[in-house]
Amino acid sequence: MKVTFIKTFSRTPLFKVTSLNSIGILLKIAIGLISSKVIAIFIGPSGMALAGNLRNFMTSTESIATLGFQNGIVKYIVNNKDNEVELKKVISTVFLSLLTVSLVLSLVLAAFSMYWNNIVFGGEFEYSSIFSILALTLPWYIVTILLLAILNGLGKFRNVIFSNIIGNTIGLVFSVIVVWHYKTFGALLAIIIPPALLFFVAFYFINKDLNFISTVSFRLFDFQILKNLSSYSLMALVSSVIGPLVFLSIRHSIIEKLGIESAGYWEAMNRISSYYLMFISSILTLYFFPRLAFAETKKATKNIFWSYYKTILPIFTFGLLFIYLLRFFIVKLLFTHAFLPVTTLFFWQLLGDTLKGASLILGYQFFAKKLTVAFIIAESISLSVMFFTSNYLIGVYQIEGVVMAHAITYSIYLSVLVLYFRKTLF
Repeated sequence: MKVTFIKTFSRTPLFKVTSLNSIGILLKIAIGLISSKVIAIFIGPSGMALAGNLRNFMTSTESIATLGFQNGIVKYIVNNKDNEVELKKVISTVFLSLLTVSLVLSLVLAAFSMYWNNIVFGGEFEYSSIFSILALTLPWYIVTILLLAILNGLGKFRNVIFSNIIGNTIGLVFSVIVVWHYKTFGALLAIIIPPALLFFVAFYFINKDLNFISTVSFRLFDFQILKNLSSYSLMALVSSVIGPLVFLSIRHSIIEKLGIESAGYWEAMNRISSYYLMFISSILTLYFFPRLAFAETKKATKNIFWSYYKTILPIFTFGLLFIYLLRFFIVKLLFTHAFLPVTTLFFWQLLGDTLKGASLILGYQFFAKKLTVAFIIAESISLSVMFFTSNYLIGVYQIEGVVMAHAITYSIYLSVLVLYFRKTLF
């Protein structure tokens, strides 16, 4: 019976997407291992803390520049991929809107570069030129996000995965060169430039399925599409703008109370977490989210939920247990001996990420069905709990307090989502 199940599962679209995606994720993790080691050797915990601040700022900037439309784009492409006229309207409207917003945002970044430097890095560091460079690369990066969202909506999973593989490889080569030559400044450059270079890869793949340039037209711009996508903007404002700002605030609090080295340890733990979360988040984006967007009945949605819980989540949980057992080896492999205090953060971080993994599929349902108010309430609860528990527990348990807060946050968040979706789940 087990053999029959394995044979049956191996023929499913989920297995095919997961298998190919796993190759891409393994390569991305391998690239991350190398870049993390380079960063650890050349800039240490303090430089890693600054890189973490910039990453949080980039996440917020990306969400503002994309107007929070990313998940909405996938949904509308899925719904209109067989209607050529409507498909062109969606692509034209979103492209012209995002290009305009990103250009305006670029001007703001360049004009107030010193202000952003003080907000992100603090007055004792001078990296204002980073924001001038970001102003030049941002429009390319935002269009890349659009192109990959279109490919995802069209069901071209292989092209999305191959684009990411090529982009990550380019990013690795660039990162090693600039960190080696420019140390902390190079590490910051490695965060903002490679995503823009991915444009050329994504543009190549999108043109294999449609002529992107001829698809875009000013006369096809439709304000109704913008209105329909506006609910996604509200959701993104909470999760992708306010969320990173909360983490930026927590990191500043750690620096103030415990020192920049401790902030670097937390950032190192977050980097490790981001590597294994790539697996589960990319599968959700590529496979489960389009299916949730297309599901029309509670029964269909329930089947999608439990498909995830029976196949993906057990593998993910087992992987986290394995990571915990190898935590000392992982820290030494990824970083240097200066980062060994990170090993004390694994238990609570992995517990929180297990709960996060269980909640992610339910969180995607908010976007799939445009449950804006419910999403904002759930995210507000989550971010509030994270902010207040982190600041309190840091004072009691030092740096370990922030990962304890992470576990507490996702235990509450998962409980809220299970309660809200109980009729669909059970």
